[in-house]
Amino acid sequence: MGSMLSWLQWWADLLDTRYRVPGTKIRFGIDPILSLVPGLGDLASPMFAVALIVQGIRARVPKIVLVRMMGNALIDAVISAVPVIGTVGDVFWRANTKNLQLLERHAGTAMPPTRGDYIFMFALAGACGLLVAIPVALGLWLFYQFSQAWRGMAR
Repeated sequence: MGSMLSWLQWWADLLDTRYRVPGTKIRFGIDPILSLVPGLGDLASPMFAVALIVQGIRARVPKIVLVRMMGNALIDAVISAVPVIGTVGDVFWRANTKNLQLLERHAGTAMPPTRGDYIFMFALAGACGLLVAIPVALGLWLFYQFSQAWRGMAR
């Protein structure tokens, strides 16, 4: 788990805490910056959350901790879905760092993963994916509607 843990630590730091607002103790990563890019920002953290949860299953993290990790990721997705306020919220709700800490604390403390663990993880990841995909699809639909209205006004 050593090299995988190092890789996960690097990404969690990059997404959540790599940079500091000058003159303050406020730290942030590229997650709030990516949230300004439609589509891409909504996918970066959830994809990393899935990587953390998969590693959690491999490291025998208890199911209840996996649920907590998914809850952190879902809260992050909901915060990120709110325009402008979500970008600020991403600075203060660091789901990736929280989930990495849970992984580090609970790795190796339960029985080996079973088929049920994998089914559980994929069901939760699917639910998270839907919660992220819905705002993205809605945004694309709204963009299409506005562009159609704009073309109609331009004629």
